[in-house]
Amino acid sequence: MVLTNKVSSHILTLTREFLETNRERSETMLPLSMVKDGEPCTIGRVGGKEDTRRFLESLGFVSGAEVTVVSTAGGNLIVSVKDSRVAIGRDMANKVMVD
Repeated sequence: MVLTNKVSSHILTLTREFLETNRERSETMLPLSMVKDGEPCTIGRVGGKEDTRRFLESLGFVSGAEVTVVSTAGGNLIVSVKDSRVAIGRDMANKVMVD
């Protein structure tokens, strides 16, 4: 029983550290739609429903990828990601969180 308590205590400590780290990171992220044109940033996470996430990932929007907003016009963004230029709507850009 003592070993179980030690393991449980260690797991609890690791969980708290993980949550604290991710809370700090999420507070610094913002939606891709709010990034200024020409400012490179890194994708932190991609939100939305499963099919939306899969669609964005197929375009290259994956965690850790560098992305740059090339231009914004009429609510749409032209984005450079993984050596490609992709046009996405503001609603999709809101699902891509960047650092």
